[in-house]
Parts: sequence; C-alpha cells; structure tokens
Amino acid sequence: MIQRQEYLNSLISFRDKQLIKVVTGIRRCGKSTLLELYQDYLRTEGVTDEQIIAVNLEEGEYYEIETYKQLYKFITDKLIPTKKMYVFIDEVQRVIDFQKAVDSLYAKRNCDVYITGSNAYLLSGELATLLSGRYVEIKMLPLSFKEYVSNFPEDNNYERLYSDYIRNSTFPYALEIAKPKDRRQYLQGIYDTIVLKDIVARRKFPDTAMLKSVVRFMFDNIGNTCSTNKIANTMTSAGRKISVHTVESYLTALTDAFILYQIGRYDVKGKQYLKTGDKYYAADIGLRYALLGAKKTDMGHILENVVFLELYRRGYEIHIGKVGSTEVDFVAVGDEGEEYYQVAYTVNDADGASLRRELAPLESINDHNPKYLLTMDNTPLTSHNGIKQINVLDWLLK
Repeated sequence: MIQRQEYLNSLISFRDKQLIKVVTGIRRCGKSTLLELYQDYLRTEGVTDEQIIAVNLEEGEYYEIETYKQLYKFITDKLIPTKKMYVFIDEVQRVIDFQKAVDSLYAKRNCDVYITGSNAYLLSGELATLLSGRYVEIKMLPLSFKEYVSNFPEDNNYERLYSDYIRNSTFPYALEIAKPKDRRQYLQGIYDTIVLKDIVARRKFPDTAMLKSVVRFMFDNIGNTCSTNKIANTMTSAGRKISVHTVESYLTALTDAFILYQIGRYDVKGKQYLKTGDKYYAADIGLRYALLGAKKTDMGHILENVVFLELYRRGYEIHIGKVGSTEVDFVAVGDEGEEYYQVAYTVNDADGASLRRELAPLESINDHNPKYLLTMDNTPLTSHNGIKQINVLDWLLK
C-alpha cells in the first residue's frame, strides 16, 4: 500500500480541531484508503477501536442507510459519551440531506468528524451554507509521479516510469493490475461509475451517449482553449447536434465529478481575470488512453496536464497567463506570490527556435516573480536571464 503521506499529514494536522474534515476527489483516487491509513495512525496514538466509527456508504451492509435521520441514529447509537470519538463517513453524498446529520455530529463536543465525497456538489448549496466556516477541504488526486515512482524503489529509469505513469493510469489500484486488458477494463469501470452514478443519476441527464461524446471530445482536447460555443459547433459539425446550454451543463457536471479540471485566463499585465479562453485537464491520463486508445497524441499537452495536476496537488491557485498576444501556460499563485510556468516537451531543436518561442512570454513579464521552463530535455539546470530551465521529471520528484 502506497503511503499517501502528504494527505495523511493534512489529516493529522487537523486532528481534534473544531472543523469537519472533508476529503474530496474523483472516485478510486484513494480517499477510503487514506481514511484507513489515518485510523491506523490513530491506533498508534492510543485510540481504541471502540472510539472509531467508520461507515462506508458504498458498501452493501450500509445500503439501508438512506436518510440523514438513519445515518445520525446509526452513529449516535455507537457513541461513548465519556470518550473522544472519531467518526468517518465515506461517500457521504449517497445519503439524502446528509449535511444535517454531519452538522449534528459536529455539534457534539466529543466527536471529531471526517467525511469523503466524489462530487464537488458535496460542498455547494445548502451544505456550504450550513457548514460555512466549520469545515476544511482536503482535495485529493490520484497518485503523483513521485508517489508512483515510490512503488518501484529499484528502478531509476525515470523516463520509462513516466511513460508507464501516463499510460497505465495513476489510480492507486491500477498498480495491482498487471495485464493491460484487465487494466483497461478496470478504468472503464471507473469511468462508467462516474458517468452513471455521479453525473447521470444525480443530474438526470437523458442522453448518456451525448454526455460520453462530450467527455471524449474534452479528453482529446486537453490543454486546448475550449469555449462552449466551439465545443457545440464542432460536435454539431461532426453530426452530433448539441446546444451550448447542454454543453455548459455537461462541463459543470464533469468538473463537479472531478474527472475534468477547468482553469481560466488571467491577464498578467492588467492583473485581471478574463471571461473567455478556459482550458480543461483530465484527472488521469491513463483514463484518457483507455477511452481514446493509443492514437497519435500531443505529448506536450499530456506533459502540460501532468504539470497542472502537480501544481494543483501542491496547493497553488492556477490560471492561464495572457501576456499581450502571447500566453504563459500556468500562473501559479501560492503563499509567497505568483510563479510562472512554461511547459514544453522539448526545446532542443537545431536553430533554437523552440527555446526562443517558449521563453518569449516569460521574458515579456516585467515583475521579478520566479519563472520556470519545464521540459523533458536532459540538460542540467540552466538559467536564461533568470528564467530557470528544469528537467520536468526532476521537478516532479522533488
């Protein structure tokens, strides 16, 4: 079992704080395993099994718990008033009005509450209003490249491991599946569950085939600017007539289910957010390969997707940077301010044109915030007038 140490440390840091701990992320990214790891940690700290109440609402034995009243009664019947209790509710969105049960448990002084969910809807609307200021969200992703590599301690061929990483999937359990055919079936199962359970069933979309067509289109266009008008027009031209409104609804549902991530554009010089020019990135590149096959693809956009996920994993607020008529791949806003990232698979061409093209947007930014060019080129750390060119695998592994 891979130790998801950074996420585990987050839970540990919030232990016994008067906050509901909410772990969100795409299905099968490891949320349930994280809770198990944390429960093991609690036991090493002297917490007894009777102080831990764990309910996984995806498991058959809990299917009869359908309402918040049933959930609340099930848990409160197990509480020990004189002891500190640790309550874990996995896939809590399955219960109608679950937020009422969670809020009532939170109000009990001896309860430390942890919940997980596979849909951003979990933290919208009534729940956000009811629990405003009383929860902390831990946003979980599938395995990082560093976590993936840790599963192969004797292998230091990082370029080959990166190739496996993007093709074989970053979902933790995929590491346990040796045969490519079986792995594809596993990924197809995750995809079908997300589409049917987290999107179609919740949103009541009538046309599942159209929704899947939009997913395939978006997976085929990661890293490209995608307006809803462009998507609707392109699909309509291809014989799948769809309205802009429907596209908007589908994209919202796909981002809510964490299968896609959306980022907008930011005018670096004007210091303002722009309303057009959004891009989308996939939660797992292996899932993309499973759906689209091994067709010729833009490895630069694949790498860009991996970098985006790593910046997100590290806690940055991320935007696409508009600099005049040029573009910086990512403006990453962290605790220490802005950082700029340009991503290219390689800049090693004979005349240096690729290098000049990638550096140009960064060079046109006049502030002194850190600027990075990330590539797969095996060159030592290089500075181009203060712009650091770094091998992206070294950056992913640091």
